Amino acid sequence: MTQIEYRHNISLAAADVAAVFDNSGIRRPTKDLARIERMFANANLVISAWDQNKLVGVCRALTDFSYCCYLSDLAVDKTYQKHGIGSELIARIQEAIGDEVALILLSSPEAMGYYPKLGFEKIENGFIVKRMR
Repeated sequence: MTQIEYRHNISLAAADVAAVFDNSGIRRPTKDLARIERMFANANLVISAWDQNKLVGVCRALTDFSYCCYLSDLAVDKTYQKHGIGSELIARIQEAIGDEVALILLSSPEAMGYYPKLGFEKIENGFIVKRMR
């Protein structure tokens, strides 16, 4: 593996993002590229990981840069997992938001053991109205 390059808030092709999602194991509507494009067009903090010209990881967040940040997506291509890319993506999100901002996420059941390793605390005081589709 070559040196991974991290890019902050650059435009990403929906097909490239969908490929990373599909190759990472994360469940997202990857057949609906228009929806993927909207997901990233409306996010205000995106960090991407690149192996030369190939997108291999992505972290998408919504934040006010003052109080809270919702980490909506963290995905790394399985070929590149276990090399610290996910933790580096989160570290760069934390650097961007600063220490006054809480980082909040909803984890998939499969990733529940991953986030505590990165310093996240499990919380019990959350609620959700699930999406209809």
